[in-house]
Amino acid sequence: MSWMRKTLLSVFHYPVKLLVKDHNIPANVEKELGIDRTKPIIYLLPTNSVTDQLALRMCTQRLGLPSPVKDVELAGKTYPASVFLRKTEPLFGQPSQTDVESIFSDLFHLHRDHEDVDVQVVPVFVTWGRAPGKGKPGLSDLIAHHASPSWLRKFFIVMFLGRDNFINFSKAVSAREMSTQRGTDDSIAHKLVRVASTHFHRKRQSMTGPTLLERQELHNAILGSEAVKRAMAEESASKKAKKQDPKEAVREYIDEIAADYREGLIRFGDRILTRIWNKIYNGISVGHSERIRELAANGHEIIYVPCHRSHMDYMLLTYVIYHEGMVTPHIAAGINLNFWPAGPIFRRSGAFFLRRSFAGNKLYTAVFREYLELLFNKGYSVKYYPEGGRSRTGRLIPPKTGMLAMTMQAVLKGVQRPVSIVPVYIGYENVMEVKSYLSELKGSGKKKESNLQVFSAIRKLKNYGHGYVNFGEPIQLNQFLEQSVPDWRETLPADPEKKPNWLTPLVNDLAHEVMLRINRNAAINGMALISLCLLSSKTQTMTEKELVRVMDNYLALLRSAPYSDDATIPASNGRTMLEETLALKRFDISQDGYGTMIAPLKDAAVFLTYYRNNILHLFALPGVILSAVFGRPGIHRHEILRLMAALYPLLQRELFIYMTQDEALAYTDKLITTLLEQGMLTEMEQGLLHPPASSDRAFHSAWLLSRCMQETFQRYAVVLTIIERDRVISRNSLERTSRQVAERLSTLYGMNSPEFYDKNVLSSFISALRENHWLDSAPDGSLKYSEESDALRQDVLSLVWPEITQHLQNVEATCG
Repeated sequence: MSWMRKTLLSVFHYPVKLLVKDHNIPANVEKELGIDRTKPIIYLLPTNSVTDQLALRMCTQRLGLPSPVKDVELAGKTYPASVFLRKTEPLFGQPSQTDVESIFSDLFHLHRDHEDVDVQVVPVFVTWGRAPGKGKPGLSDLIAHHASPSWLRKFFIVMFLGRDNFINFSKAVSAREMSTQRGTDDSIAHKLVRVASTHFHRKRQSMTGPTLLERQELHNAILGSEAVKRAMAEESASKKAKKQDPKEAVREYIDEIAADYREGLIRFGDRILTRIWNKIYNGISVGHSERIRELAANGHEIIYVPCHRSHMDYMLLTYVIYHEGMVTPHIAAGINLNFWPAGPIFRRSGAFFLRRSFAGNKLYTAVFREYLELLFNKGYSVKYYPEGGRSRTGRLIPPKTGMLAMTMQAVLKGVQRPVSIVPVYIGYENVMEVKSYLSELKGSGKKKESNLQVFSAIRKLKNYGHGYVNFGEPIQLNQFLEQSVPDWRETLPADPEKKPNWLTPLVNDLAHEVMLRINRNAAINGMALISLCLLSSKTQTMTEKELVRVMDNYLALLRSAPYSDDATIPASNGRTMLEETLALKRFDISQDGYGTMIAPLKDAAVFLTYYRNNILHLFALPGVILSAVFGRPGIHRHEILRLMAALYPLLQRELFIYMTQDEALAYTDKLITTLLEQGMLTEMEQGLLHPPASSDRAFHSAWLLSRCMQETFQRYAVVLTIIERDRVISRNSLERTSRQVAERLSTLYGMNSPEFYDKNVLSSFISALRENHWLDSAPDGSLKYSEESDALRQDVLSLVWPEITQHLQNVEATCG
């Protein structure tokens, strides 16, 4: 390193330390990128910048990585720890190339001569702020925005954007492996530099996004599209044209819909949200974020499709994406959120608004569809919620397919880049709206969003535990289309606005796959696990010792027989999880002469159903197994597998379990083996038995697991019993009567799950019965009881508590 460089690094060390706050991406550099801190590292940066190098040094010191400012000694030769693709831009003229190619050429030659040398080349992209380019540059762009700024520009950049410094590491490249490639050392070095240049360009794109659309450009693009022109012509020919000029209507629709993204607001929001999260959450756990970075590196258009638990989802997911080094997405938001001042803030944060229904308004539909396609073609990432609205029960809601259909139609027209959908699981240990959700399930109207509601919610924000964001396995839409409809190109209608016959079933399959992948990425947390245990307990009260033991057993079960490779399980044990969750002060803790007892707060057991339902699908199959064993001691393994084969299609439909029928049966077999190993089952000559009540370590865990699915089985029994009684019944009548009976059972037996008699859950189950041919259809469309229905009913009743079965035998009196 030259004396001039050392002097500059020394002079600017303290100013940079004072002005700069670095953020490393990814959070775990070693685990995700395979960087080995014990091996020598040479950092490859895009620009020869002293401030970039100093910011990188701050970051590597914090991470315990080798310094980027110290020379690297290799086989008696000295190499710089940091190399650069290009020099800093002079005040006048263009930046020149560095000697990076000759350095790498010499390095590769060294590796050929010395087999014991293996250097890691780590590309590092350093960025200050995340501002995208603009069609019309402003004063801030002249000062700060440039790929390789001059020293004068860099001065302003560090002054104004030093707190928004991001150090983006990439996977380490082995110089030894590079040296073994075909070609001369010079040609290999040239190839590395060329690939690195493309890599850094994509890094910039993934972090800042495409050039912003000017408002006039947006209006011209949508008004000039063929679909909108056609819709305007139809509007002009209709009677409504006399009321308003169609072109003016289009402009109004655009202004109603379109986002007005401002990167400065995102940076300001990041500071505010960081303070909010630190105030209300103990941490935010992020899983599988490497998936979205890989998509961005490969040039994909990314569409995030998360589950919808809370209004917090909008901010939490955007915040996580920002801190994972990705450009924040444009977000589809309901028009109900477009109220002042929240609406303008959301719009400048990237939200675009849509009406709850497009029915009957062809012009609005055409404008919205063209806007969405424009976002895709310009390279903006997008986020929308497949469920349409927030889940009131904690379960996934059957998806609404409108946005997915528009996305697939855009793909059919030809989006310039590959399009990938990323399912996202979002979970919380506390949801601020849970009380209002349960009120709505009991019949009260949904409160309209307002400033008072927002400020009231903010005032109550405190002590909310952990938040969880897991990115699911992406669905590459072009591949999905090719696999589902191999001849789709030959069957497209001549009119691009006309839907092919196969599009609706294709989109339905896509929507279902999205929901399966969301639930595949579930996150276990203390609140959900404790809720599952307490609600399965007969008195909804457990001793601290019992609860810790059961939690440890369930965590061990999921670790030994994982629900999926993507579901995340805390590394901590039951004791730690319990202590952290009790600190949230959401449970009643009492003492008697024998120890500590834990129960829901007074009248709050019903709230726990929401958190239990977040993870119920992970315990559904173990619950069936233990229910069968407690209901029929001595049942054989093959009988459990037969029972599972009958019930699984219904459970899969209701709980969005990702496994195929064969995979579910194989998993059931593995679960039985694991339960035997852990003592929650025993196997005798007569069959499978539950452990004796004297078994301290296992009986209680097995007994609670046998009860966790009881409300689901009881709901199934209600519907099947009513059909058995009437033999032939209309669907509307079946849904209405089932709800009446279920609501009465809930009152009689103190069930705390509002979804037990929720009409949507009951309707979904009845649909699943029809789709799986458990019911026949009468000529008038009514539902008919059959031998298959009777066999299923007997299986279900074998899992239901005896008192419920007895009550259902008198269902006619109950209904009366």
